[in-house]
Amino acid sequence: MKQFTSLMDLIEKRKSIRSYKHQDVEEEKLNYILQAFRKAPSAKNLQPWKLIIVKDKKKISDLSIACNNQTFLSEAPILIVACAKEDEAYGVMGGYMNSYPIDIALALEHLILAATEKGLGTCWIGAFKEKLVKDLLDVPANVRVVAITPVGYPAVEGRTRGRKPISKIVCYDKYID
Repeated sequence: MKQFTSLMDLIEKRKSIRSYKHQDVEEEKLNYILQAFRKAPSAKNLQPWKLIIVKDKKKISDLSIACNNQTFLSEAPILIVACAKEDEAYGVMGGYMNSYPIDIALALEHLILAATEKGLGTCWIGAFKEKLVKDLLDVPANVRVVAITPVGYPAVEGRTRGRKPISKIVCYDKYID
């Protein structure tokens, strides 16, 4: 397994993986990435999250259908479903939104980078039918499904995708298009 010499090296190594080996993920690696999720910051440190670790092949298959028929999900030995307890999140962040989407995004990115460090592949899934996912996993009404990621050993290398240059995404002192 490659050792990373910097955070940027790890960030650049992370790719969206859409093909997985038929190989189980060791419990110690799973626990490692779950610890990374747990240590993420959240608004007011409320930690309004719950992860559902799905290993049952039938449920994984059903979830791949609920994820707009993204059948590659069925190849992964694990799906992690990231949920937010809306009533435990910081309710009015900035006066206009609940904190849970940001809280979950931060924590799941910690998990994804930790998985990359351990030689595991992931793929952020935001396209799914929430009601179907909730029904399949008995998620209560007051809990939101925010994102899903497969976790497993990559069968192929993910492809590098282009990124906009800094000059196109950063402005100083005021917004400029």
